[in-house]
Amino acid sequence: MPTSSELKAVIIIPARYNSSRLPGKPLLDIYGQSMIKRTYDRCCKAVECSNVFVATDDNRIFSHCEDHDINVIMTPKSCKTGTDRVYEASKIIEADIYINVQGDEPIIDPDDIKSVIVASKKNPKKIINAMCQISEDDFNNPTIPKVVTSVDNRLLYSSRSGIPATKELSFITAKKQVCIYAFPKDSLASFASVDKKTPLEEIEDIEILRFLELGYDVQMIEVSNASLAVDVLEDLKKVEDILDA
Repeated sequence: MPTSSELKAVIIIPARYNSSRLPGKPLLDIYGQSMIKRTYDRCCKAVECSNVFVATDDNRIFSHCEDHDINVIMTPKSCKTGTDRVYEASKIIEADIYINVQGDEPIIDPDDIKSVIVASKKNPKKIINAMCQISEDDFNNPTIPKVVTSVDNRLLYSSRSGIPATKELSFITAKKQVCIYAFPKDSLASFASVDKKTPLEEIEDIEILRFLELGYDVQMIEVSNASLAVDVLEDLKKVEDILDA
């Protein structure tokens, strides 16, 4: 049995072209670099580049990655979510722990990725997900998944609605999901074994809910609030403003 320091962690960055909210998102230009290149470069500050892979289903993204010396693998178009795509990658890339960093995180903090890896190596059989505190504006933003947890930070639920809320639906305090996940291989296989999205996952369009619906515990860890996922064009402007600062 390998020690925690000997466990191999690889980062998989799922990237598809046909985003429902922002088609072609991975190839969007941000001050001369594509979003996927910026995300990849941030991941390479957390682990060696040889352990970072983009997983896509699109020839345009695949060719772009090859042109920019980004490790890339082709996965089926039938993948329902990014985590299904990580599972497909796990059938090609051998590792003990698979870290999923969403491809729309061009300013993700490498130290946050490292924190998830450290937590996963300490608990290699657990699913780990990151979270951070959010403002009231983010609380009311339906593109941002909010999370609620138990006192020991196990995920209870995640929603695009504002949770937790008072009976007047007021904001007191809340946390959002940060799209850095760690998976043991067997949990990925279970996740991908279903024929369609699970009911709550389908309603909320939040893939981590599939694990809860399948009976898994998801351990949440707190990270910085540096993350800013690009879901819509307004988010791209926010990223550019941060890079300008």
